[in-house]
Amino acid sequence: AGPGLARSRFAVVGGGIAGVTCAEKLAAEFPSEDIFLMTASPVIKAVTNFKQVSKTLEEFDVEEQPSSLLEKRYPNIKVIQSGVKQLKSDEHKIFTEDGKEYRYEKLCLCAGAKPKLIFEGNPYVLGIRDTDSVQAFQKKLAQAERIVVVGNGGIALELVYEIQGCEVIWAIKDKAIGNTFFDAGAAEFLIPKLTAEKGEAPIECKRTKYTTEGSEEKERPTAASDKLGSALGPDWHDGLHLKGTKEFSHKVHIEILCEVKKIHLQQEFIQLQRTSLTFPKDEKNVEPDEVLWPVYVELTNGKIYGCDFIVSATGVVPNVEPFLDGNNFTVGEDGGLKVDEHMRTSLPDIYAAGDICTASWEPSPVWHQMRLWTQARQMGWYAAKCMAADALGESIDLDFSFELFAHVTKFFSYKVVVLGKYNAQGLGLDHELMLRCTKGREYVKVVMQNGRMMGAVLIGETDLEETFENLILNQMDLSAYGEDLLNPDIDIEDYFD
Repeated sequence: AGPGLARSRFAVVGGGIAGVTCAEKLAAEFPSEDIFLMTASPVIKAVTNFKQVSKTLEEFDVEEQPSSLLEKRYPNIKVIQSGVKQLKSDEHKIFTEDGKEYRYEKLCLCAGAKPKLIFEGNPYVLGIRDTDSVQAFQKKLAQAERIVVVGNGGIALELVYEIQGCEVIWAIKDKAIGNTFFDAGAAEFLIPKLTAEKGEAPIECKRTKYTTEGSEEKERPTAASDKLGSALGPDWHDGLHLKGTKEFSHKVHIEILCEVKKIHLQQEFIQLQRTSLTFPKDEKNVEPDEVLWPVYVELTNGKIYGCDFIVSATGVVPNVEPFLDGNNFTVGEDGGLKVDEHMRTSLPDIYAAGDICTASWEPSPVWHQMRLWTQARQMGWYAAKCMAADALGESIDLDFSFELFAHVTKFFSYKVVVLGKYNAQGLGLDHELMLRCTKGREYVKVVMQNGRMMGAVLIGETDLEETFENLILNQMDLSAYGEDLLNPDIDIEDYFD
């Protein structure tokens, strides 16, 4: 190799969950090979406290760690702390920002995704998706009286629930909150929690924050913070004191079926000579002229609200930019690199896993891709298995984790389990729903098609996840049970164990 060219059998790009899991698995499979892990950030994301809860459900924490810890655990992982400038796939070479080049035999791209901002480059719009942006958000929130939150996924949902002492206008494009995870019924079940006074003290943060030097006090170098961080963990808001300036606890107003049409800075708004609205109350809700906000949000339903800043929590776009130039990747409709059932992209010897990829195999009828922690871990692990099998000329079957979509998380301090086609995704009108709900305690919804269970949403401590997982996986005909399937007096597990 010429000067400055390092070579390795396996290289992985990305220090998030998919990349780190992939590198760890490769390091374990090939203990005598050096595995290159390239990451723009000084810290990596590691899976800790992993628990396999059932056949397909898993729980784990995500922890930021200095990359030196990863190299301690796996001495054959070499972390290269630099962003990727260019990929030359025909030469099997990667060029990093710091001017070095690396040669690989097999490469896995796990560069994640970045927040989809509603308006790029507006100082009043904060995209939230990673730990750094949450800290920036907290600093701003401390001075805020009113914010507008845009988006309806898991992060928006949790954010709105956690914010105290600040008016929140929440703009969602759907009819009900939390559409990515559940339906209007589940939303109705959760809404009382938004207005309830929260008495319990915030839980301390489980994740230890490391700085580059490994010391707690020093701030992160600012240059690193505008780089892409990795996505948030399921408990990212624990121990963050999300409190605004006002003394009340929750004040949330939801504007449904709308999106942001325009954002006006204060001067632009004054010139518009239009009226903005106060936080909705019963009386006249036009803001008095003397009240001025730093920024104004005009919604597609015609309403204008002033606020201190806007939080854009509108999902992510796969971070494919650095890799496309000069390489003929096949890209999916969602902007991700298309991968086949062995996590291979359209280019030889290049694999992809996690948020950057788009699963393009014929999926199981009860699995679909969602850009979640669990899938990033599963895909990273499986991609490493596939790279190993290909390198050794062995064959490999699609991993069992892709048989059934299964995810467990917490919303509004309830345990939430979603299984299969929990929102009847892709089932058209040919399905029926069954519900059981105890206000404030549990919400159970089952999606049925032709007498077979296709999906379920379980909120609260229902203890039904394993039974339902089995019923969805074995596609047993349940027509005979009718409504009794959800009858709380019948112990359904007795039937199906």
